[in-house]
Amino acid sequence: MTPTGIDAKIVVDRLDLLAGYLRSLRALPQATFEEFVSDVRNSAAAESLLRRAIEALLDTTRHILAKGLGIGALEYGRMAELAVENRLVEDAALGSALVQIARYRNRMTHFYDEIKEEELYGIVTERLGDLEGLADELRRAARRLAKGG
Repeated sequence: MTPTGIDAKIVVDRLDLLAGYLRSLRALPQATFEEFVSDVRNSAAAESLLRRAIEALLDTTRHILAKGLGIGALEYGRMAELAVENRLVEDAALGSALVQIARYRNRMTHFYDEIKEEELYGIVTERLGDLEGLADELRRAARRLAKGG
């Protein structure tokens, strides 16, 4: 596949979606686990918003790989690995997080019945910064590739 150039609008739009989902996740009641699970709609909203946030992040990754580097459509886990290998994500901890996030998205989609409220609460209260950090890394990578570097 030949790189054809990153579409900045796609990158911006997907990362804006991600930012909106993160705002909505942070707006959920989360002072305590008990508060979070006091209404079943909180965990349902968290799961849906988290899956959408992850998909926006991974769609951005796919676009940058395909249009910026000429690396075609791939399974999410492999795509995350290639993003790290090709230095779209330069921070090692965030690179590891991207691979975990991609695998988690597949788990949310295919093994949704195994997702527990405790893990959703943990992600919402402790891991949303990883998604923000990855969005920053992808934004920088898109700019770098758009400039030819």
